[in-house]
Amino acid sequence: MGLGGCIILIAVGAILTFATDWDMQGVNLDLVGVIFMIVGLIGVTVFSSIYRRRRVVVPPTTPVVDDPAARRDGYHGGYGV
Repeated sequence: MGLGGCIILIAVGAILTFATDWDMQGVNLDLVGVIFMIVGLIGVTVFSSIYRRRRVVVPPTTPVVDDPAARRDGYHGGYGV
């Protein structure tokens, strides 16, 4: 479940808890709404922690070391001198 699904769960839970006045036999809609909101909050925290781990951090570039042994014959300093 992505971030959008978690936000939808929170919204549906809030609607069931605070905006409805329905009475169903054997079902407490206030409790169901609270459970949806809790599950949505848990989903948002899990999603954000996984997303934080997945970010790619580019390491700083390493300096180029000029190795005289690796030069070709007759090629010095980039000018062929």
